[in-house]
This record gives sequence, structure tokens and C-alpha cells, in this order.
Amino acid sequence: MMNAAIPVAAEALERFVQAVYTHAGLPDADARVVANSLVQADLWNHQSHGVLRARWYFERLKAGVITPQTRIDVIREKGAVAVLDARDGVGQVVANYAMEFAIAKAKEHGVAALTVRHSNHFGTLMYFTKMAAHAGCIAMLATNGGPAMAPWGGARRKIIGTNPWSIAAPAGPRPAIVLDMANTGVARGKIYLARQKREPIPMGWALDADGAPTTDPDAAIEGLILPMAQHKGYAIAALVDVLSGVLSGSHFLSAVNSPYHFDKKSGAGHFLTVWDLEAFMDQAQYDERIEAFIREIKSQPLAQGFDEIFYPGEVEARAAEINLRQGLRLPADTWQDLATLAAEIGARDLLEASRLTAGSPAESPSR
Repeated sequence: MMNAAIPVAAEALERFVQAVYTHAGLPDADARVVANSLVQADLWNHQSHGVLRARWYFERLKAGVITPQTRIDVIREKGAVAVLDARDGVGQVVANYAMEFAIAKAKEHGVAALTVRHSNHFGTLMYFTKMAAHAGCIAMLATNGGPAMAPWGGARRKIIGTNPWSIAAPAGPRPAIVLDMANTGVARGKIYLARQKREPIPMGWALDADGAPTTDPDAAIEGLILPMAQHKGYAIAALVDVLSGVLSGSHFLSAVNSPYHFDKKSGAGHFLTVWDLEAFMDQAQYDERIEAFIREIKSQPLAQGFDEIFYPGEVEARAAEINLRQGLRLPADTWQDLATLAAEIGARDLLEASRLTAGSPAESPSR
């Protein structure tokens, strides 16, 4: 049975989430990065990577498997290449630092390639690749994760993560062009979201622990998520792990632990590369060419049942505008998780201040 959604204002919700992580020992600036990234995922309608995860990260901080004071070492560096050791720091803070580091290197060398070892789950990848797009660069970011699927041809034992990757590119005055995808048919967070909404999952997303197709999110969590495009999704996930796990010197395959396990260090690794547009062509030329690219995509005849063609990332940009004006709608179970957190840290009033009532304003459009 579906449960009711709770309307909330994004900026007020972000203030509460920041308070959660400040309470957990993060410096104010780091807590702000985590809170902003989680709420931004909700604004993009990616609730599987939004505040649904707030309690998970908090519990991992409490258990000591994430270090609240993130300190990152540059352990190897050669020209445009660097290897970072995150020392079990906060995933979002690590990804934010690594992307800023890579952008600076790309501005110097035209391109940058980084790996990160001993990190943690950092939520939605597009939050970080869009940083590069806003800086006049194109970026690719990939990460491995805890086991979610079996290798193609394997039975029942999951050893490969969803291992998502993202590419973002500037689009002139338009919102950035962005790809953000897992290599399973669906991100595992969407199965957790279905459980919180008390909804079945579509057939074809997952198998249960006995290897049978299931629409039960609980059975899917205990079982296997299926790769996208069958063997192709498996192959891409495996190569992402080579870049993020093997090449970084971090954990890989079954040695990586998921953020859903509150008592185990993650060992996640990341790979990112950034290209400075100005190394390839003048900004004005790029802007003209990318506008022609987008116009050709959007001007094609519409298939039956479609009102408009969107380029990658455009749907999320529009969703964020609407959700800022009208407010977010969180599943009741997600709200209850946040309420439990609020009670634990003594911030019930701060959480309740984010809840919208009929006629109350949602957000300032200046976010």
C-alpha cells in the first residue's frame, strides 16, 4: 500500500540536514556540501539519492566507518594525473574536493585524470560533474560500489556494484547536458525508495535470493539487481571497477561495502577526468556548436505519446525549477526517518519548519 507524501520546502530541509551532519562532527562547510547535494537530488526528482539517504550516512558516521573530519592526501602526482587517498572521509566532501582539484589541473594542462582510494558513497554523480560544466569543462566521473549483481553467466552470488558513471558538458545559456546512470537496469536506491513508498518494483528489475524474478523490493534487496542491456551492463560495470577500484589502489568487486551496511568501511574508489573546453576550441565556437547540436535533437518529429524531446539533463533542470516553487514531496517513511534523526539530535523544530502547509510559500527562486 502506498503511503502519503509530506510536502516540504527545499531550503529549510537543507538547513535541517546540514544540522544533522554538523551534529555528527562535520565542519560547517562540509556539512553544507552533503546537505546541498542530498536536497539537490530530491529537487531533480532523484529521490533514491536524496534525503532518503541522510540517516544512512549519519549511522555510518556514528559507527566510525566514515571519518567526519575529511583529510585528503595527494599520494601520487605526475603532470595532469593525480592519485588521492580519502582516508575514509565523507564521500560528498571527497568528490567535491577531487572535482575542484581536477578542474584546476585541467585549466593548467588542458586535461586532468584523477583516481581516489579509500572513499565512501557520495550520492548522485551529476552533482559533481555539473561543477565542471559550470567551470567551462567537460567531466566524466565514475565510482564502484558494494556488490549488487552477478557477473553475466553467474548464478546468485553478487560481486559487482551498480558502478555508476556521469558525463556533463556545458550547454551555453541552457542547463548542462548531463548523463548519470548505473549499469544495472535500475539504481539500487530506487528499490529502497520503492520500499519506503510501499510500492512494488517493475518486473525485470531484480531477482530474489533464489534467483526468481520478483516485484517485492525487500526480496530484491536480498537478491540480485539485473544489469542493463544484459551482458553490456555487466561489461561496463566491470570496466568502471577497473578504473575506480583496481587503478585507484582501492577495493574492488566483493571487497567494496555498500552504504547500507552501517558498520563496515566502504573502500570505494573513484575515477574522474576533466577536459578544459578552451584547450580544444574557443568558448564562442563551442557554444555555437553545442546549440546547433541541441536544436537538432529537439527539432525532430515526435513519436506517438510524446509532447517534447529533451536532451540529457533537461528533465532534471525543469524538475528542480518546479520543486523549488512548489516544494518537495517526501515519502512518509522518509519523513519518519528524518523525524527520528531530528529527535536524536534535538532538532525537531528545525525539521518541522521545513514542512509546508496549505498556502505557505515553498522557496525563494534565488537558490
